[in-house]
Amino acid sequence: MRVLVVEDDVKVASFIVKGLNAAGYAVDHALDGENGLHMALTEPYDTAIIDIMLPKLDGLSLLKECERRKISTPVIILSAKASIDDRVKGLQRGGDDYLTKPFCLF
Repeated sequence: MRVLVVEDDVKVASFIVKGLNAAGYAVDHALDGENGLHMALTEPYDTAIIDIMLPKLDGLSLLKECERRKISTPVIILSAKASIDDRVKGLQRGGDDYLTKPFCLF
C-alpha cells in the first residue's frame, strides 16, 4: 500500500512516515501543498494524509484541485484545528476522515 503524506511540520511528518514504514507501507512525503499536488497528480496512491495549514497551497485547496482533476484517492485530513466547524468543512471539501493533532499513530 502506498501513502502520500503532505505535512510541513518535519517532526510530525517524520513520526508518521517512520510509523507507516514500520507497518509495511510505502510512504512519500511532501513538505508543502504544491509539491503534494504534483505528487498526487503524477503517482498513484492508495491513500493520502494531508495537513490543512500548508505553505504554498493549503490542504483544502489541494483537496479541491484533486477533486477537480478526478483524483479519487481517499484522504485523511490531519490538523490542529479541532472545532466541529473545521471538521465539517474538511469532510465537505473531500476528506474521508479527520484526525486532530496530537494523535496516536497506532
